[in-house]
Order: sequence, then structure tokens, then C-alpha cells
Amino acid sequence: VQLQASGGGLVQAGDSLRLSCAASGRSFRTYGMGWFRQAPGKARELVASRSWSGYSTFYTDSVKGRFTISRDNAKNTVYLQMNNLKPEDTAVYYCAAAKTLITTTTSPDYWGQGTLVTVSS
Repeated sequence: VQLQASGGGLVQAGDSLRLSCAASGRSFRTYGMGWFRQAPGKARELVASRSWSGYSTFYTDSVKGRFTISRDNAKNTVYLQMNNLKPEDTAVYYCAAAKTLITTTTSPDYWGQGTLVTVSS
């Protein structure tokens, strides 16, 4: 599975942004997908994940109610809708894939390249 993330950019606080992660490979729909982020000087953290079936999701506390992860298995794409962005959301965002639901203890099998999100105050 190869992953290609896109959609990052510079926005103002309160704005919205949608990240996309396009996956290659016929087995995409069997993988759990997730979005991680890494801010300068900080460790990479799991932001959101969704199981292959779509029924199970995870969100880190700081984004609950603001971010939504979704997937379109027909398009081999996973999305991260980010609303009401805050300066502390500034980070490089990475999509990832694993054979299970991605949790904070999961080591994904595949990583996409990062896409930078910058939120100005």
C-alpha cells in the first residue's frame, strides 16, 4: 500500500481544512487508516483513526468535536475534516495504514508523506 497525503496549507484560527490520503493497492479496504501529526519539537501523535469497516473510530481528546475522519473505499481515500482550527493544531500531518484499527499503541504498516498544516492566530 502506498499513501499520498494532500490538502495542507496555511489557514487562520477558526477556519476549516480537509486533508486527503489516496492509497494505492487493492487491499486498501482491509486496512485500518489513521492520521498522525507532529508539531515542531514534539513527538508524533495519533489524531484520528477509522477501522477498515468504518464502524470503529478513535479521536485524541484535543480534536474531538472538531475533526472527523472518513473513508471512501471505492476511491481508496481517507479524509480528515478539520473544523475550528486552532494554532495548536499546527503540525505536519501524516496518514498511515495498518491491518488493525490504529490506536495509540499501534505501529502502522505504511506511512504517507507528511502535509503541513499551519494555523495562524
